[in-house]
Amino acid sequence: MSQENTELFPTRKYAKPDVKLVLLGDSAVGKTKLVERFLLKDYSPITNSTFALTLYEHTENLSGKDVQVCIWDTAGQGCFDELHPSFFYGADAAILVFDATRKETYQHLEEWHAQLISQRGQIPIIVVVNKQDLNPGITRTQFKWVKEHNYPIYYTSAAKGTNVFRVFQEAIKLGWTQKNNPDDVMGVIVGLLAKQAEENTE
Repeated sequence: MSQENTELFPTRKYAKPDVKLVLLGDSAVGKTKLVERFLLKDYSPITNSTFALTLYEHTENLSGKDVQVCIWDTAGQGCFDELHPSFFYGADAAILVFDATRKETYQHLEEWHAQLISQRGQIPIIVVVNKQDLNPGITRTQFKWVKEHNYPIYYTSAAKGTNVFRVFQEAIKLGWTQKNNPDDVMGVIVGLLAKQAEENTE
């Protein structure tokens, strides 16, 4: 791990986490609320106010194994070009979040995605439509950009907890697979897409 990456959060517990997960999206789409809903009371955020980043450390059980997870949140960061390079360093998976009530936050996903790819290359990505409870009809919308990239998409409500645990558990699983069995990642993604297609026809 780079010295630069470590110094951003000198008090971190997991110096070398098993999985690093990053959240990207416009300010106020609910990224932090999603993380807090997932972790409930089991979290102690570490904040770097200089770069507006927050780190959450969490232990997830995968198939009987305790996996140390670091979740990096942009902590309200609103601009694509303001993120410190260490935000992306060593990321194993990413969650791209937009707001079901603000169309422009979906339109900005392409810019967030471009920055992620330029800094980290191809890693597993899940797209999240948050605040679905405020716009229930959005589940019938076809998102061309997401479909073109074959990314799994989930409709969530941080307020109600809808699909929040599922999103993070799937993202952590993808990150773990990416790090340990990269050849199996596509199979996991195809399985997620097939499951979503089946659910949509029910």
